Amino acid sequence: MQRVDNWVTRFEESVIALLLAAMTLVSFTQVVARYGFNSGWTGALEFTRILFAWLILFGMSYAVKIGSHLGVDAVIRLLPKPLFRAAAIFGALCGVAYAGTLLYSEWLHIFGLNTRGGAIDYWSKMHKIGIGLDDLRYPQVIIDTFGTQERVQRWIAYLILPIGLALFMFRCLQAAWQIWIGERVMMIAAHEAEELVAENKDILKD
Repeated sequence: MQRVDNWVTRFEESVIALLLAAMTLVSFTQVVARYGFNSGWTGALEFTRILFAWLILFGMSYAVKIGSHLGVDAVIRLLPKPLFRAAAIFGALCGVAYAGTLLYSEWLHIFGLNTRGGAIDYWSKMHKIGIGLDDLRYPQVIIDTFGTQERVQRWIAYLILPIGLALFMFRCLQAAWQIWIGERVMMIAAHEAEELVAENKDILKD
């Protein structure tokens, strides 16, 4: 398990760093091209928008890993320790259910719900259709070499949907297990309960 966690962490960190570097480089070169040479890359805006979406979807799983998701814990902090632990595990499992529903909602049929679709189904349809993005196009050398269509396929950009949600599900499962064995307290990073008590401890004494 630790080996898998290390591999996933390195993968997330590497991709996030690459996405940030690519966004910075494209934005910088686009500003220089527009204001310095009155030109620019037509697909730059769409490309950076896709990179930003990838960054968000990769970041949400990594944020679970480092415990930086915000949440409200004022109520569950009042519970006895066993109930608090159960509530923390329940919260992490809710994240698993959320990711699972967005990935493949048909599993909800076991509860009698008539649902279908999800990120996997949507990405699969985009792959079969092969429709291209609006402005992002392949370099001419790639078109000539591989005989591909002019516009970059949408399924390539949307690949992050199943990948990001699968990573988020993995991190939520990992958080639930770590809470169960006592390696972490909860999935979110929220400490407003302790802060409120510290701020009002003198008032409580009165």
